[in-house]
This record gives sequence, C-alpha cells and structure tokens, in this order.
Amino acid sequence: MGDSKKNIDEISGVETTGHSWDGIQELNNPLPRWWLWTFYGCIAFAIGYAIYSPSIPLINGATQVISGYSRRADVAAELQAAIDANSDLVAQLAATDVADISKNADLERFAIAGGASSFKVYCSQCHGSGAQGGPGYPNLNDDAWLWGGSIDQIYTTLAHGVRYQQDEDTRLSEMPAFGRDGILDATQIKEVANYVRSFSGLDHDAALAKEGASIFADNCVACHGEDAKGNKDLGAPNLSDAVWLYGSTTDEIVSQIRNPKHGVMPAWMGRLGDVEVKKLAVYVHSLGGGE
Repeated sequence: MGDSKKNIDEISGVETTGHSWDGIQELNNPLPRWWLWTFYGCIAFAIGYAIYSPSIPLINGATQVISGYSRRADVAAELQAAIDANSDLVAQLAATDVADISKNADLERFAIAGGASSFKVYCSQCHGSGAQGGPGYPNLNDDAWLWGGSIDQIYTTLAHGVRYQQDEDTRLSEMPAFGRDGILDATQIKEVANYVRSFSGLDHDAALAKEGASIFADNCVACHGEDAKGNKDLGAPNLSDAVWLYGSTTDEIVSQIRNPKHGVMPAWMGRLGDVEVKKLAVYVHSLGGGE
C-alpha cells in the first residue's frame, strides 16, 4: 500500500518529493554515497578535534582537552621570553636618570622603540598617530611647549599630567574667565583680543588694539609676559608665534578670554610606571621639537 502512494515521475521513473514549481516536479534523488561518507567523516573529525585540541572558546580560555595544548600558553611564553631578553635594558632604564639615557646609544634606541609603541596605545588618541596634535591638543613635533620641552620637563608632564586632580603634583594653571566672571566687559575683551593678534602679525583693528594694550598690561602680563612670549613655569602659552591651541581668529580668541578652555592630561606614572614614562619621554623628545 505504501508504494501505491509514491509519486513517480513518468519520464525518469524516479520518485519525486511531491514539491512542484511551475509544473516542474522535484526528483527525490539520493545524495551520492561518496558525499555522504565525506560528510560523516567531517563530523567524526570535528568531534575528535574538539576532544583532542582546544576548539571551544570560554571566557578566560578554552575547553580543557586531552592534548593539553594551549595557544594562549604559547603566546604567554613568547611574551615572557621577550621580556626576559630585554630585562637588562629595562633594569638599566630603571637605574638611569631620564636626562642621561641619550648617553647610551643602545639604551636610547630601546627607549625610543618602546616609547613609540606606548605612544600609539596611550597618546595617539589625543595627539594623533604622528603626534601632530589638533584643536586643543598640542603638536609634539614643534618647539612650542607649554610646560617646557627639555627631557626632564617632558618626563614631569607625562608623570604627573596636566590639571589631573588625582595627582597632587600635577601641572596646574588656569586662565581666569575674564568675561564669565565679570572681570572684563565685552568691549574690553574684543580690544585685548585684537591686541593679542597684533603680537603674531595677524590682521587686527589697530584702534581696538591700542585700547587693548593697557588691558593686557593690567590683566595678562603676569602670566604671558610683557612681550607675550609666555611662561613655561606657569603653562602660559606664547602669544607671539603662529601656534594657537584653540584657534587664532578674533572670535576664537574672544571666546578663550571670555570663558577659557582648560585641557586635561592624565598622570601616567601611576598607570605605566617609571620605566614606561621614561620611554615615552625619550620618544616624544626625539620627535624633533624637544629642547
């Protein structure tokens, strides 16, 4: 009775699946025997592989298997071998004052290579992959340094950060909000902004700049100096060059005087340690702008 229910294709004499598309019947041809055995073999191999080798990832590793093999262990061993190979240089870095590292060519090369790697991980997000900086983030390739560009000064800035409240030795200075706090009115701010632009030869309103000179003397000289060349002990920028961290247009300068932006850089000593901070300091100093 079962055979009588089968739907047989009249032309080929092969049983059909009962499916039809636009009058075309699907033949129920069995899979080739070689294909089935290959498929079953793959399943058997997969099961054997999962039992013998770590193939199923877990949160902190992979499945424990009879071979005992671990790629993670291999990587850890390779990393440890690299650490051991460089242990002498690391010890020398730890014992050498950052200013004296350049006296040892091998040590300096090691520090620059390590610093370049650390820079990509920890610093490039703000300063750029080429350390060229951007709006609000200093260019580390030039010789305009807010807190000084000597190797010792760079090391201190990296170690303790800038306006980083968690470090009691952080670099700290803040420009008053002359407009927000009512120290200067809008007209005075525009006048001193034009005077500031005159230091670096930018287009400015001479009449407004003339009025701004006395305002600058009363409110800005203490930090930026009479010649507006800044003060690295205070982190006060040079206003007479072409480097402008927050923009050089009149509106941008007015905005900075009215309600200044204050950048923050983390203190890296606690996170990276003395040796890595030395590497970073040597690398940054080597970029060409170090004093």
